[in-house]
Amino acid sequence: MADKINLAEKLSLFEGHWQPRVVGAFNGHDLMVVKLQGQFPWHKHDDTDDFFQVLKGEMIIRLRDGDVALKEGEIYVVPKGVEHAPYAEREAHVLLIEPRGTPNTGDPATAAPRREI
Repeated sequence: MADKINLAEKLSLFEGHWQPRVVGAFNGHDLMVVKLQGQFPWHKHDDTDDFFQVLKGEMIIRLRDGDVALKEGEIYVVPKGVEHAPYAEREAHVLLIEPRGTPNTGDPATAAPRREI
C-alpha cells in the first residue's frame, strides 16, 4: 500500500516559483505541487487539459476571452488547446494533475525539468 501524501509538507521542502515537483502518480498522471508568484508566459497544451487546484492563496488563469479567478479550494481545468497564462500577485500553492511528461510551458524545449520529491 502506498504512503499518504501531505501536500503542505511537500511544499515546505523547496523554494522557488514556477518549478513543479512531482509528489505522486496514478494511471499515467503526475500529481504535482507548485508555488506560483508573478506572471507565467502564455502557452497551451495541444494534447491535454490543464488541471489547477489552489491549495493556499489565490491565482488568476488568464484566458484570451476572460480571466478565471481562483481561491483556496477551487479548481479550474483549462481545456486542451486553449491559450492561458497563470498569474498570482502573491505566492500561491497549487496542485496540478497532468499526464506524465506534459511540459509545463507546452513546449519541451522551455519546460521546467521533471523533479520528484
